Amino acid sequence: MVPFLGGASGWQASLLAGAAKTFWMPEQRSTFASDVDALFYGVLWICVFFFLLIVAMAAFFIVKYRRTDARPRAEKSSHHNTTLEVVWSVVPLIIVLWIFVVGFRGFMDLRVAPQGAYEIGVTAEKWNWTFTYPNGYEDSNLHVPLGKPVKLIMSSRDVIHSFFVPDFRVKFDIVPGRYSTVWFEATQTGQSPIYCTEYCGTSHSNMLATAIVHEPGEFDSWLAAAANWMEGLSPTEAGEILYTKKGCVQCHSTDGSVGVGPSFRGSFGNTRAFADGSSTVMDENYIRESILNPTAKVVVGFDPVMPTFQGRFDDDELAATIAYIKSLK
Repeated sequence: MVPFLGGASGWQASLLAGAAKTFWMPEQRSTFASDVDALFYGVLWICVFFFLLIVAMAAFFIVKYRRTDARPRAEKSSHHNTTLEVVWSVVPLIIVLWIFVVGFRGFMDLRVAPQGAYEIGVTAEKWNWTFTYPNGYEDSNLHVPLGKPVKLIMSSRDVIHSFFVPDFRVKFDIVPGRYSTVWFEATQTGQSPIYCTEYCGTSHSNMLATAIVHEPGEFDSWLAAAANWMEGLSPTEAGEILYTKKGCVQCHSTDGSVGVGPSFRGSFGNTRAFADGSSTVMDENYIRESILNPTAKVVVGFDPVMPTFQGRFDDDELAATIAYIKSLK
């Protein structure tokens, strides 16, 4: 347990009893989720208490001191109640200081990963997540082992994004040109949604992924098999997986509909017209160039917003992607 609120003991434990999943919060699936919730509900109920107190006192004074013809006009008075003034100044000060101290301790716990944490690279771009493991394998979903601290080293290829896993109570902005880090330790196997919570353009709401928690032994087996995932697949089958895994699906449809980029359906062998007035037949070389140097030939009617995938596709992956596009008759 991270020492965020002293282990959520005493009133905190009572407050959170049976609160693993509530109206306000999703299921708790990390070691510090209960501590984050304890602070949240502590602040919530403090606000509720003072809201009800102020409304009740206001209603009481409105009734008690309402103006009537029989009651004389109030006279100006310079006297005051020192005890009352000290109480209403000191009590809020103590509450605010408590929130600050507990919140700051929690922030530091969330920011400083323990020694030996398992490191995974996270790359955010419009509109896709890429998770890179120590062996070089890349996946569009986040796979982590159960019961082991995981440190995410995050970067953005374009604009500001924000990595958020509600079940883990993990959220942090990813700013271009610098690295951001967060960590967590999962306490349950299963799947949890990942969101981008910083508006990053047209398909922001589609920038989704899944955090999948494995048993420790199962995670090692999955990673070993995943690193060789193309074995046993035809180029077309592998290309279809790459279409989603590499983020092509975010901008290029396969059903003929127009998105941020042109559709792949029935495009191979047809002539493409470009913004500079030139044109060419869409063949293997054109697809390869468009992946590695996408601004070299920009199709009429579309903006040059596609990032380069130089160094992110090896030759086998390029061949598989081309095979898949060719199959979309």
